[in-house]
Amino acid sequence: MSDQPGTTALPAISEVRARPVVVPMARPLRTASGAASAAPLVLLDVIIEGGVTGHSYVFAYSPAVLPALTSIVRELAPELAGRTVSPVRRMWELQARFRLLGTQGLLGMVVSGIEMALWDALGKLVDQPVATLLGGEPVMLRAYDSYGMLDPRREERALRSSVENGFRAIKIKIGYPDAARDVAVVRRVREIIGPDVELMVDYNQSLDPQEARRRIERLREFDLYWVEEPVAAEDLAGHSYVRRTTGARIQTGENWWFPNGCHAAIAASACDFAMFDIMKIGGFTGWTLAAGQAQAASLPVSSHLFVEASAHAMAVTPTAGWMEYLDLAGPVLLTPYRPVDGRVTAVGPGLGITWDEDAIARYAALR
Repeated sequence: MSDQPGTTALPAISEVRARPVVVPMARPLRTASGAASAAPLVLLDVIIEGGVTGHSYVFAYSPAVLPALTSIVRELAPELAGRTVSPVRRMWELQARFRLLGTQGLLGMVVSGIEMALWDALGKLVDQPVATLLGGEPVMLRAYDSYGMLDPRREERALRSSVENGFRAIKIKIGYPDAARDVAVVRRVREIIGPDVELMVDYNQSLDPQEARRRIERLREFDLYWVEEPVAAEDLAGHSYVRRTTGARIQTGENWWFPNGCHAAIAASACDFAMFDIMKIGGFTGWTLAAGQAQAASLPVSSHLFVEASAHAMAVTPTAGWMEYLDLAGPVLLTPYRPVDGRVTAVGPGLGITWDEDAIARYAALR
């Protein structure tokens, strides 16, 4: 079925479905805002004519949000049925459909997830990786191993294993109740991984600008590659202030909604790096638009979560930097993405996602 008469027909969407799951995390994640030992996900399936099914998933952050996300998918499904498997066209239509409401928040997560599933379906249809459809090709991308707040004594073996397995960068989360604990943890992690492995820290928005300045100055001796989200994500002036007064290289972006979020941060001189979350930046459609802005501003781009889709998006990002390696969906995939010598490479066809149906049944959240 084609959107316009006289054009080459793409297959039509037959069905869109959502399945909520809560899957265990191999490495429980503790942040300054709370801890998580499992990942609440909504698995998306877009079935097109001929039986090809595109897969993707969105991360709900909290199990409490799973019913709402699932309901949004089910409400949108009838509008998508019969439309062609054209990711960019469908994204534009959904954005126009909700212009007055806006596509931030849960709706934006679903819209991006559907867009990603459409790309996966299209890639499977032509037996090509999404990176190739986007005009690039799968390439080896350097990745950092992503940790939460940790006890270096208990996790020393894990940190050493990350380095032994080829990771040339490690990220840890800090933002403890007192600055002395931040300093002690960073000092010990730096001692464990050595001077030749890059070390990033993530405050997860836990400080005000003045406290961020004070704490970052105490961390100066540890040669940090970046300091991530020291203040509230929406406080672009605060990020700019911290960047200007500390000289630290500031990373932010995982909470930018669609390319406009990237534009606002660049205009505010809020960061030295851009971190795209493909679920929030607008799928591949939004990512490629934001990547052009980052290139124009000379900002290196890193990925946030979603290792499967991000590996394809990063492969066509002009200023691609570090990929975050933090596996969310591995327990429900037949072949999870695994780093090789600290690098991740996109696989296909599509996004290289195949569900493990037995695992999905085991981790189903709503029955």
